[in-house]
Amino acid sequence: MKKIGLYLFICLMFMLYACSPADQKPLVIDETGNTETIGEIMEIDLVWAGQPTGFCLLTNGERQYIAFYNADRNMIVGQRNLDDDDFSLHIMPPTDRETAGGTSTVLGWDSHNSVTMGIDKEGFIHLSGNMHCHPLTYFISKKPNDISTLAQVWKMVGREEKRCTYPKFLYTREGEMIYTYRDGGSGNGNQIYNIYDTGTKSWSRLLDTPLTDGQGLMNAYISSPQLRSDNWYHTYWVWRNTPDCQTNHDLSYMKSPDLQQWYNAFGDSIELPASYPTSQVVVDPIPVKGGIINLAAKFILDERGNPVFAYHKYDSAGNLQFYTAQIQDKRWIYKQVTDWDYRWEFKGNGSINSEVILKGFNKREDGYYELDYWHIKYGDGTILLNDDYESCGTVLKPEPLKTQLKPEGDFPELMVQTSGDLGQSGEEGIRYMLKWETLNRNRDRPRPEPWPEPSQLYLYKLKY
Repeated sequence: MKKIGLYLFICLMFMLYACSPADQKPLVIDETGNTETIGEIMEIDLVWAGQPTGFCLLTNGERQYIAFYNADRNMIVGQRNLDDDDFSLHIMPPTDRETAGGTSTVLGWDSHNSVTMGIDKEGFIHLSGNMHCHPLTYFISKKPNDISTLAQVWKMVGREEKRCTYPKFLYTREGEMIYTYRDGGSGNGNQIYNIYDTGTKSWSRLLDTPLTDGQGLMNAYISSPQLRSDNWYHTYWVWRNTPDCQTNHDLSYMKSPDLQQWYNAFGDSIELPASYPTSQVVVDPIPVKGGIINLAAKFILDERGNPVFAYHKYDSAGNLQFYTAQIQDKRWIYKQVTDWDYRWEFKGNGSINSEVILKGFNKREDGYYELDYWHIKYGDGTILLNDDYESCGTVLKPEPLKTQLKPEGDFPELMVQTSGDLGQSGEEGIRYMLKWETLNRNRDRPRPEPWPEPSQLYLYKLKY
C-alpha cells in the first residue's frame, strides 16, 4: 500500500509540474529520436527560380502526377508509374486567355499563380492554375489516367469566371469532386463552389449563393471545408477590407453536415451567404491591424465536438502572440499561450514573406496538445498545452526536414521550397514531396536582372 501511495504521489507531483505556474519550470518532453529519412531522390527538370509559386504533386494509387513551371516559366505536366525511374513530361501550349491578361500557361511575376490538380471518379485528370484575378484557366484530360491528353476548357459553369484566384479541387465524403476559387479581388470577392457530374462530364454550382459575401466591401479568406471526425464539414475565415493584408479582421467559423445547410459553433442555423457583420459566426472579433493574417489559424474538435482554435494576433503591447479560443458556457474564451517580444509588422499589397507560421495544432495520446510553429526570431518549436489549452511546457522534436535541406545554388538569398503530396500511394511508412529553390516573394513585382540560374526540381521519397 505504501508503494501504491508513493506512486500516486509521484504522479500527482508530475501533473502539477507539467502544468506549473509561471514561476516554476515547465515540462519539457524530448522526442528528438523520431525522424524520417530520405529514401530516394529523383531529378525531374530545371525550374524558374525568380520567385516562389506553388507546384503540385498528386499520387493516385500506383500513378503519380506533377504540374510545375519550368526554367522558361512554361506550365509543365507529367506522370509516371511509381516504379518508373522518371516522369514523362509535357509542355502545356501557351494559349491566349479569352480576355486580356496574357497567356494561360506561362507564369509571370505573381506568386499567387500556383497550379493544382484533381482526379475524378473515372480517372480523368483536372488541372487549374496560373490565375490571380484572371479568367478561368482549367483543363481536363480526354482519356483517364493520361495527363498528356489535357485540353483547355474555357467555361466551367459560364458565370463569375473572369476574375478567378486560389483554385482548389476538393472531395465530398461520397467522393464527388468540388472545384472552388475566389471570384473577384482581394477585399472585394466571393468564394465559389462548383460540383462535377461524372455522368454528364459537366459542372454546376454546388450552392445557389456564394458561401460568403463581402457585399462589395470586403472578402473572406476562407479555408476549404474539411470533413472532420464528427463527419461534419468545417471551415473558418478572416475578412479583409482591401488588398492591404493588415486590413484582415474577425476570425470566423461555421460547419455543415452536407455542404448545404450551415451552422455556427453553437448550433444556430446560418443563412447563406454569410456576410459581415454576422456576429453569430465570429470566433474572435480581432480588429483591422489586429495582427491576424489570412488562413493562419488551426483548429481541432474537443471531446464534445466543439472547435478549439489556435491563431495569432497582437497583444496589448503590440507584440505578436499565439492564442487559443475555446467554448465555455456558450461563449468563446481566449487564452494567450506565448509571451514573445517581437512584432511582425505585416502590411501592404501582394504576396508577402512570412515571419511567423503556425504549422500544426494536434492532440497527443497522453492528453496534452501541441502547437508547432516557426518564428523568424525563435526558429522552429513546439508548445505544449494542457487540457485547458494553456501553455505548460515545450516538446523537443527533430529538426524539420526542410531546415536540413540547403540551397545548391550560390545566388544570394536563394531558399529551399517544398511541396507535399495531395494524394497518397498506399505505401506504408512512405510519403513524397517536391523540392526546389527560389528567391523569396517580391510582392508580385518584377525583379531587375540579374536573376538566379534555374534550379533543379527533385522528387523526394521519404521514409518514416
